[in-house]
Amino acid sequence: MSPRRIIIRNHSAEANLFARRTFIAFVGVLSLLLILFSNIYLLQVDSFEKYQTRSNSNRIKLLPVAPNRGLIYDRNGIILADNKPVYSLAVIPEEVDSLEANIQEISKLLDISVDRQEKFFKAAKGKRRFKQIELLPRLSEQQVALFSVNQHKFPGIFVDARLKRYYPFSELTTHNLGYVARINRKDANKLKQQGKFENYAATHGIGKLGIEKYYEELLHGTIGHQEVEINNQGRIIRTLNYTPPVQGKDLTLTLDIELQMIAKRALSGKRGAVVAMNPRTGGILAMYSNPSYDGNLFVHGISSKNYKKLLNSKDLPLINRAVQGYPPASTVKPFLALTGLEEQVITASTKIWDPGWYQLEGLPNKYRDWKKWGHGWVNLTKAIEQSCNIYFFDLAFKLGITKISTMMERFGFGDYTGIDIHEESRAIMPSVAWKRDRYNKSWYTGETLSVGIGQSYWTVTPLQLTQAITTLVNHGERKVPHFLKATKEIAKDEEGVSQSTLEEVIYEEQAPLVLKQEKHWDLVLEAMHNTVQKFGATAHAPFKGAKYDAAGKTGSAQVARIKQNEKYDAGTTQENKRDNAMFIAFAPYKNPEIVVAVAIENVAKGGGGTNAGPVARQIMDQYFGNREITSSMDSSSSQLNAKTLQHMHQSQLAQTQESD
Repeated sequence: MSPRRIIIRNHSAEANLFARRTFIAFVGVLSLLLILFSNIYLLQVDSFEKYQTRSNSNRIKLLPVAPNRGLIYDRNGIILADNKPVYSLAVIPEEVDSLEANIQEISKLLDISVDRQEKFFKAAKGKRRFKQIELLPRLSEQQVALFSVNQHKFPGIFVDARLKRYYPFSELTTHNLGYVARINRKDANKLKQQGKFENYAATHGIGKLGIEKYYEELLHGTIGHQEVEINNQGRIIRTLNYTPPVQGKDLTLTLDIELQMIAKRALSGKRGAVVAMNPRTGGILAMYSNPSYDGNLFVHGISSKNYKKLLNSKDLPLINRAVQGYPPASTVKPFLALTGLEEQVITASTKIWDPGWYQLEGLPNKYRDWKKWGHGWVNLTKAIEQSCNIYFFDLAFKLGITKISTMMERFGFGDYTGIDIHEESRAIMPSVAWKRDRYNKSWYTGETLSVGIGQSYWTVTPLQLTQAITTLVNHGERKVPHFLKATKEIAKDEEGVSQSTLEEVIYEEQAPLVLKQEKHWDLVLEAMHNTVQKFGATAHAPFKGAKYDAAGKTGSAQVARIKQNEKYDAGTTQENKRDNAMFIAFAPYKNPEIVVAVAIENVAKGGGGTNAGPVARQIMDQYFGNREITSSMDSSSSQLNAKTLQHMHQSQLAQTQESD
C-alpha cells in the first residue's frame, strides 16, 4: 500500500489570486458604470435639445387649420360668391360594432349606391380604424334630416360639415368670377415654386378662372395651426395650443348684378357678349357672355359627362366672348375719322362723292357700299351718321395701314386692356410687320381698304371697344378696365372682438392720348351723337324715345367672304357664316356715365342697329332707370329686384344639383 499524498494549500497565493480577480472585476464594473453614466450625460445633458425635439415630434403634432375664403360682393353689397356648408357622411370604423351590417343598413336608409359602398370599404383598408372615412360626399337636406332622426342607431357614423364655394347667381357670373375647384398636381407644383404650398396644407380648393384666380392670394387667407398631443398609435389625446387662421379678404366689385341680369335677358337665345363700363373710373358695370355655364358644377368636381357636354357644345359656353376677338366692322369708323383729322388727310368739311362703290385705279374690283345706290356727297359727319363705307375706303387709302395701325394701337386695339382677369385676348391689330411675321407675305392696298371699314384681319374684343370709347369720351384720358372696387379685411383685436377694415382700390392713370387739335374729339363725338339722335341715322331706331341723351355707332361684320358679283342673303347663308352685329354707345352725351359695347354672332337678319342696338338700349334703360331718369319702356318689366332673382337662381341651382 502506497503512502497517501497530502496536498498543502497555499492560502497566501489563493488570497492574492482572489484579490487580483476582485480588483479586475471592480475595474470592469467601474468602467461599465463610467460608460453608462457618460452615455446618460450625453443623452440627458449634452444632446438634451436634440432628443427632446425628437420626443416632442413623436408626441406632439401640428395640424393645419384652413382659413375661410373671402366673400365677393357686387357694387350694391349683393353677395356673388359665398361659402356654403356642405354636409358629408363620415364613419370611424373602430366605433362601429358591426361595420358591414351598419353600412348596409344606413345605405338602405339614405339610398347609398353599391359603388359608393365599395369605394368606402376600399378606402377603409388603407386607413387606421380610428381615422374618419367619408361614406357619402354630399348629403341633401332631406338626407341630413333623415339621418339626424336615426343617428342614435348608428354609433360611429356622423354628419361632417365643411364650407365650400357657392355662386348664388350660377351661370350669370361665371365668366367674371371664375370658380374654385380642387387643387390638382399642376396647382400644387406651382404653389411649391412660389413658396406658398405650406399655406394650402389644409385647403382643398383654389381659384381656377376669373376673379377667383386673379385675386387668389387676397381671397385665400392665412393658414392656422392646432397643436395636439398624440399617443404611439397617432390618436389625438388633447389639444395643447391653437392658432386661429386669418380669413381671406372680402372683395367688393364694380359689377352691378342687376345690369348683368338685363344683359343675360337681352342676349337670350343669342351668341354674343355685352360689356358696360363707367368711363370716369374704368369700373366694369356688366360683362356677360352668352351662353354661359354654372361654375358650381366645378366646385364639387364636375362629372365627365357634364364636362364633355360643355366642351362639345357648338355654342362654346366655356369661352368668354367679352374678351375674345370679333371683326369690329363700322364701330371703329369714329376712331378712323379721328385719325384722318389728326393726320390732316381730311377736315370736317372734306367731301367725297359716293356712287355706291369704290375702285382703286388700275384694278377691276369694286368695293361696294351697304347702300347700293350710294349716299351722294358725303362729309365726315354724314359718313359716321350713315356709316358710309365709300368715305372710309377713301380715307383708309389716303392714310395707309401704318398710320391707321399706329393710331389704333394708341387706343388700345391689338393689346391687353389690363383688366383683372387672366382670360383676356389681345385680338389683332394688323400692320405690315404683323402680316410679314404671321404669313411671311406683303401687305396689299386692298387690305387697307377693308381695314378702313373694320374688316380684313382686324379683330377687337368687346372689352377693348369699351376702353377705346372711354378714351374717346374722356378726350384722351385712358382708364384701365377693372372689377375690383374695394377690399375688406376682418381681424380680431386683442380682446377677441372682430374688426373690419374697408380699403378702396386706387388705380394708376395711363399716359393720355394727346391730339394736335382738341376740337377733333368734339367733331367725332358730335357725329356719334347725331348717329343716335338724328332721324334716319343708323342708330336712331334703337334709342327712339329714350329719356337720356345717348350717342353711339352701329356695325355689321362680314364673317364669310362674298364674291364680287354675289349678293349676301342671310336666309340662304349657313348660320355660322352669317354676319355679326356690333354696337357701341355712351350716355349722357355730355359728361358720360356709362359706355356699352355689344357683339352678337351670326344674326338671321338686319345689322348692328337692329340686333345689337336694342341690347345696349336695355342696359342703359336699367342703368338710368335706377334714378329719376326713366325710359319709354315699361319700367316694371325692365327693372329687376336683385334679391328676388337671387332667390330664383338659388332655387334653380338646387334643382340642378338634385338632378345631378
